[in-house]
Amino acid sequence: MKRGFFINGSWQRPPQAEVFQVNEPATGKPVGEVLLADKAIVDQAVERAEKTCAQMADLPAKERAAILERAASLMEQRIRPMAVLLTREQGKPVSDNVKEIQFGAEVLRYYAGEALRIGGSIRPASAPHIRNLVTYHPIGVCAAIVPWNYPVDLYSWKVGPAIAAGCPIVMKSPHETPFAIAMLVDCLHEAGLPAGALADLAGLGPIAGSALSSHSKVRMISATASIAAGQDIMRNAAGNLKRVNLELGGHAPFIVLPDANVAEAAKAAHRRSFSNMGQICITVNRILVAREVHAAFSECLAELAQSTQLGDGLEEGVQYGPVLNESVIQRVEAHKVDALFRGATLIAGGMRSEDGDHRHGHFYRPTVIDNAPLDSLPMSQETYGPLAAIAAYDTVEEVIGIANSLEFGLAAYVYGEDLERAWSVAERLEFGAVGVNVNDTSELQAPFGGWKMSGMGRELGPEGLDAFLEPKHIKLRVRRRD
Repeated sequence: MKRGFFINGSWQRPPQAEVFQVNEPATGKPVGEVLLADKAIVDQAVERAEKTCAQMADLPAKERAAILERAASLMEQRIRPMAVLLTREQGKPVSDNVKEIQFGAEVLRYYAGEALRIGGSIRPASAPHIRNLVTYHPIGVCAAIVPWNYPVDLYSWKVGPAIAAGCPIVMKSPHETPFAIAMLVDCLHEAGLPAGALADLAGLGPIAGSALSSHSKVRMISATASIAAGQDIMRNAAGNLKRVNLELGGHAPFIVLPDANVAEAAKAAHRRSFSNMGQICITVNRILVAREVHAAFSECLAELAQSTQLGDGLEEGVQYGPVLNESVIQRVEAHKVDALFRGATLIAGGMRSEDGDHRHGHFYRPTVIDNAPLDSLPMSQETYGPLAAIAAYDTVEEVIGIANSLEFGLAAYVYGEDLERAWSVAERLEFGAVGVNVNDTSELQAPFGGWKMSGMGRELGPEGLDAFLEPKHIKLRVRRRD
């Protein structure tokens, strides 16, 4: 497969562009080649998008909604080949990718509805002859940076509200996983999106991402990235004070209260720790367990991890596949070694899986570390791989302090049978979302985003549209005529 840049309604392959080869994480076999955007390509895409601003702003809401509805339907019609392609380039099992793409289509359909609800209001005035009108308008050319872990889903989170608001948008798609996204781009194009309203450029963050975040004609940038990348984006965006919407790194605590159902909590922690091999921003990295149930919980989670079957995500029934590349394995190894050096105990995994054909891919056993010191790497930094670390605590006040002690504030989880206590704990956690007896915090109609260093702004829900709109106050003097 070969893909280039989508600019002005067509795919383009300039001969001078740098090429990146994408390989299957499960087998190491090549999937295809993608061109990498440089500053000149970014400039070209932004210039074309700027010429579309007036057309997009004038496009009636019902037409913007219809485009998103048609694109969602096209995604659903192509869901199986998109899922298979995404598995080949990213590694997640096909069943997980089907869910990802389905949710992406639901996001587009949701923002089709939100497009019809962009209105305004008449506000109270200071005098009887004054009328205050507040209206909302598209912010202008937008940009977005999409990660490789859930590329189709997170692409939809950004492109959906942009189109709903009437904004042209330039997307920097991940060079590691560009091909399923290309199918989504085709769906949007075939749905009737005006030429120039969407550009899609695969590229490297320090080059294409930097060019977008510093571009003087980009008025807003939305990015899902690491904290370090988010800081670079903010520095670059300061040049023209562009709006930034950032969902950055997470380090989710999973709190097991003394009265929790241990088997249920362990099963939930296992899935949230090792789904997509831990390569999720809301993955459980540190598990904080009440000392009364610590031993039982650790034993249960270790058994689940040891029994996890890994395989090529293209094979029927596989639920856990490879990690993306060698850098993920190297980071997991470094975190494991650091924790063990500081006195932790390895109770599951901690090694590559080389069963059968696994030796050709990036397979690593789900790893559980017990009695991990709080200053060890897996308890203090985002592993972003298949490793979960456990530590015991004695009091609820202590565990709240531990959970809140880091710079991260994206997602947290609390498990306990006493809902009044679990709710009380959830309210005191400094995170943008908290799951109580549930191991997923994303919900289409609710805002998603982080506190502290985990970002600013929100995606999903009606709040996800706010970043793409500018409010305008029109103050009008009314002359009375009797």
